[in-house]
Amino acid sequence: MTNDAAITIRDAREDDLPEILEIYNHVIVHTTSVYSEVPHTMQMRLAWYLDRIANGFPVLVAEEGGKVVGFSSFGHFRIWPCYRYTVENSVYVQVDHRGKGISKLLLAPLIDRARAMGLHAMIAGIDTSNEVSYRLHLSFGFVEVAHFKEVGFKFGRWLDLKFMELTPL
Repeated sequence: MTNDAAITIRDAREDDLPEILEIYNHVIVHTTSVYSEVPHTMQMRLAWYLDRIANGFPVLVAEEGGKVVGFSSFGHFRIWPCYRYTVENSVYVQVDHRGKGISKLLLAPLIDRARAMGLHAMIAGIDTSNEVSYRLHLSFGFVEVAHFKEVGFKFGRWLDLKFMELTPL
């Protein structure tokens, strides 16, 4: 799909799941980007992947030198039928590859896929301490629409969550 200085963006395959899991679990254990405290298992990641594919939602990976260095996806924002034109995105990059613009390479085709699917709105839930993700979404036209105070608790402290929205797609 995309090739930028040896970074290729492509659809994920099931055999990418171990590297996707490694990236995701690092985020769970070391950051507040995911409001979870327990690392996921391969079974959990496989179920997530199969659910995305069954619903026609993309799972993209950034690959460099044959290694997955990031991934992105979107899924249901809420499960009720009237939310069917709204999705929530996720973008994660391996810790030693952050700051190289990989998130931009992963988010742009995600937005394109949502438009091609006839979706109307994309939501990003971002911990308020994650300025990098906040600025990334701003650069794609997302606007802040909500700031929830102290809705998460991790690492012994309360966490605030911002919702950003891109609409219309």
